[in-house]
Amino acid sequence: MMRDSVASTLQRAGMSVVTAPDAPAALDLIARKRPDCVVSDFKMPGMTGLELVEKVQQIDQELPVIIMTAFGSIESAVRVIKAGAFDYLTKPFEGDELIITIKRACEAARLARENAILRAESGERGQGPAQSPRGVERLVGSSDAMTRLKEQVASIAASHGTVLITGESGVGKEVVARAIHESSPRAGAPFLGVNCAALSESLLESELFGHERGAFTGAEKLRKGRFELADGGTLLLDEVSEISPRVQAKLLRVLQERAFERVGSSVTIGSDVRVIATSNRDLPRSVAMGEFRQDLYYRLNVLPVSIPSLRERATDVPALASHFVLLICKREGRPVLSFEGPALDALSAYRWPGNVRELQNICERAVVLTSPKATSIPLAMIAPWLRETPTTAVAAAGPLVEPKTGTFATTPDIDGRTLEEIERDAILRALGRFDGHRQKTAAALGIGVRTLGLKIKKWKELNLVPPTL
Repeated sequence: MMRDSVASTLQRAGMSVVTAPDAPAALDLIARKRPDCVVSDFKMPGMTGLELVEKVQQIDQELPVIIMTAFGSIESAVRVIKAGAFDYLTKPFEGDELIITIKRACEAARLARENAILRAESGERGQGPAQSPRGVERLVGSSDAMTRLKEQVASIAASHGTVLITGESGVGKEVVARAIHESSPRAGAPFLGVNCAALSESLLESELFGHERGAFTGAEKLRKGRFELADGGTLLLDEVSEISPRVQAKLLRVLQERAFERVGSSVTIGSDVRVIATSNRDLPRSVAMGEFRQDLYYRLNVLPVSIPSLRERATDVPALASHFVLLICKREGRPVLSFEGPALDALSAYRWPGNVRELQNICERAVVLTSPKATSIPLAMIAPWLRETPTTAVAAAGPLVEPKTGTFATTPDIDGRTLEEIERDAILRALGRFDGHRQKTAAALGIGVRTLGLKIKKWKELNLVPPTL
C-alpha cells in the first residue's frame, strides 16, 4: 500500500519513520512522539488531509505537514496551504521529490525554532520583532581563543572573499558563518545554507543551481537554486567535503567565473554570492587522497577560519552554559535558572566530545527536567550526561574502520570485555570516522542503517552512549 511504500522510500534515505493507519492514530502519534515532519494523504477514512492539517496546527504550529493526493486541483492545493500545510504533492511523484520536500520542511521548521529562541532572548515576548544578537555579538566567550576568533571574524567580514571554516562537529561553524554574514556589507541580503552531506548528487546539484521544467523526471516546474536565490548575499555550503567530484567541478566554475546554468538549461546566469564553506574533515588529506579537488580547495580556502574545540577554551563553558539556560528558560516561559557551583565545576571539567552542541543539549535537558519550583540546577541533574563514555576514548584512539574498504585499521584491546562491548566500541569508532554519518558507517561495517539505528537507540536508553549521538 502507499503508506508502506512511502515509509520504505524514506527509510532507505536514512530517515526514521513511524506510520499510522488513519488520521486519529496519526494525531495520537504526533502528540506523543513529536516528529520533525508529517506526510499525509488527502483522502482518508473519517478525515480529510485538510482537517488533519488543522488538527496538527492545534498541536504544534511549527510542525510541517506535506499533503499528497491523486486528486490534485488548484482549489484543494490552496486550501491546504492556507490551512498551514508546508507543501502539496500530486501523485504520482518521484521518491527524490518527496525526500527533498521533507528536508526543506525540516529546515524551515528548524529556522522557525531558532527564530523563536532569538525572539525570547530579547525579552520582548509579543512586543514586535526581537533585537537578537547579530554579527560578532553571536560569539559567546572571552577566552584568548575566542577573542582571537572574534577579531578574525570582524576582519574577514569586511571583505568579500570566500571563507573556509573548519573545526570539529558541534563547535559552531554555522554560528560563525552567520556572524561573518551579519557583520559584512551583505548583511541586508539573503543568507542561505545547504547541507551538502544530506543530499544525493542529483538533488544537491538541483538545490545549488536550480533546474528547468522537464530537466529530469519529476521536474514539473522551473526551480531557482540557492546560488540564484542568494544573489547579493551569502551562501553557506555546510560539510563541503561531501560534494561529489562532478558537483565539485560545477562549484569550481561558479567560484572562478561567477556564473552557472540551471540543470537542463544552456542559459548562463551571473552570480554575485559570497560563499562560506564548512568542513569537519582534514581537507588537505582529502586532496592528497584524491577525494577532493585541489583547485577547488584553493578556491575555497581564501580566508581560512579554524574554530577551537570547546575543551580548548574551557573557561568559556560557564558563560556559554548561562547563555543557553537564559535562552531556553525564556523560550519555555519560566524564571531563569542558574547552575549551582558544583554543577558549573563539573561542566567546566568535562571534555565535551560533542562540543558546543552537546553543551546546549545538556542545558536544554536540565532546564526542561528541573522542577518548576527550583531556582537552580544541581549537579545531580546533569551528572548522568557527563559520564566518560567510549566515545571519549574513541576520539583519541582514531578510526577503527577504513572508509573505503571497511577493513579494520587497528585492533582494540579485548581483554576482559564482552562481545557487546567490543561491538559497541567498533561502531562508535566507525561513527567517529564518518562524523556521525549513519549510512556511511553502516556500509563500512556491513550492516543495515536500520540495524545501526536500533543499536544506538538501545545504548542511548541504557546511557551507554552520549545522548547527542
